[in-house]
Amino acid sequence: MIVARAVGQTLAELGVDHVFGVVGSGNFHVTNALIDGGARFVAARHEGGAATMADAYARMSDTVAALSVHQGPGLTNALTGIAEAAKSRTPLVVLAADVTETKSNFYVDQDALATSVGAVAMRVESADEAVATAARAYFTARDDRRTVVLNLPLAVQAAEAPDALVPAHPRPADSPPDEAGLALLVEALVRARRPVFIAGRGSRGARDALVELGDACGALLATSAVARGLFRDNPWALDVSGGFATPLAAELISGADLIVGWGCVLNMWTTRHGKLIGPDAMLVQVDLVRAALGVHREISFGVVGDVAATARAVTEVVGRSRPGYRSEDVRASIEARGRWRDVAYDDTSTAEHIDPRTLTIALDDMLPAERVVSVDSGNFMGYPSMFLSVPDERGFCFTQAYQSIGLGLATAIGAALAQPDRLPVAALGDGGTLMSVAELDTVRRLGLPMVVIVYNDDAYGAEVHYFGPDGHDLSTVRFPSTDIAAIGRGFGFDAVTVRGLADLAAVRTWLDGPRATPLLIDAKVTADRGSWWLEEAFRGH
Repeated sequence: MIVARAVGQTLAELGVDHVFGVVGSGNFHVTNALIDGGARFVAARHEGGAATMADAYARMSDTVAALSVHQGPGLTNALTGIAEAAKSRTPLVVLAADVTETKSNFYVDQDALATSVGAVAMRVESADEAVATAARAYFTARDDRRTVVLNLPLAVQAAEAPDALVPAHPRPADSPPDEAGLALLVEALVRARRPVFIAGRGSRGARDALVELGDACGALLATSAVARGLFRDNPWALDVSGGFATPLAAELISGADLIVGWGCVLNMWTTRHGKLIGPDAMLVQVDLVRAALGVHREISFGVVGDVAATARAVTEVVGRSRPGYRSEDVRASIEARGRWRDVAYDDTSTAEHIDPRTLTIALDDMLPAERVVSVDSGNFMGYPSMFLSVPDERGFCFTQAYQSIGLGLATAIGAALAQPDRLPVAALGDGGTLMSVAELDTVRRLGLPMVVIVYNDDAYGAEVHYFGPDGHDLSTVRFPSTDIAAIGRGFGFDAVTVRGLADLAAVRTWLDGPRATPLLIDAKVTADRGSWWLEEAFRGH
């Protein structure tokens, strides 16, 4: 068996069940070996799309996914998606064919490219090491939650690999929380009168433990954007903390005397550059990785440990329930003003354009509750992120660590494959849609019953609203009107142009039908103002 096939079969045997990519001569054999080993291959139209599909699939399935790319341009085409995955610590193995001769037109320093975006670079150096190196790449991705670029030199791929057993490597048991940090957290929670929990991606799967602890100490419950939905339907849930927060959530989080980040890095987005942390509030962080503690904000102390295990250990010690931040007034306020759709606004719709809030509220009422929502980046992004409800933390996929536009459609494809029993919803801007338009073919080819919502303002709206008030020429970021519905039909979608609520009747017809083809909604949205979160976002540039 040649090395290329040994590497592919090793990864399939270890548990890789989906591989995404664009196949060329350099990654042909390794990809087919994965398929022969039982993995599903998903062909994208561009390596950038494939990378983000793999990222989203891994996030939403809690498995290690694979990305397969050709040497040189195959890898460079995928780099933005790999950077997003690496920054998000997505468990992903990138199988990158490689040439080592500098005279080759395909040559680039692929190890340097990988490390430059935060991925772990590995290389199969010889046939004897092929199986062991492939296994090491998989276990690094799985256990350390890293994106690994496994470079496969063409000459080594073609060599005969000796028979070798795939090494066993059980997933390591979660370490118990450190006792010193645990004692400090217990003391802080017992003394707190207004505690708030902010749960991040590291809290996914720990809802019950956090809710039980929240009940014991009277904490209000919030999430970072990537963990949205974790506390869905809890009467003490504030939804998202940070730039997307409702006015009520911002008010209550700012009033906390103790904020505990659970598997959450507490970055500038989640804390509004620290403005959501009161001047006298104690800030605590719980994370599996010691190096993650205090990276973005100075903390009072940190606790190293698994989120669920730490929460359960604290609950055992805290004992009896305390009212904490939970009062009838707070409960009533959350019930009345806990969602953005409950906040009054002036509808700016015209005869030609629909207010994005009005659009999204109407779609939220129409779309099935069992959905998985994926959102691209741009001025529009707060509307689907906060006005479309999601059933739980598996219902929202947010590939925004790198803040690139154009990833949303591929994100929705990966999320749809990981959550096949839910309606996939892709929320995109017109700029991101046209950047990734080739992947509309992938949606159609895969037969996904996806709803693609395009918030179309014929511009890069964030730049319009950032530079416009200062009187700058905006011709570089505005475009003639594009009929994106017609483009969708060309790719085999059902499509509708929406300028007002009456136009959404076509959406209802599609939802009530067989959903045999995907649906694209070209929503001509008002563009007279920037979204509420935009000012905060630009502070981070």
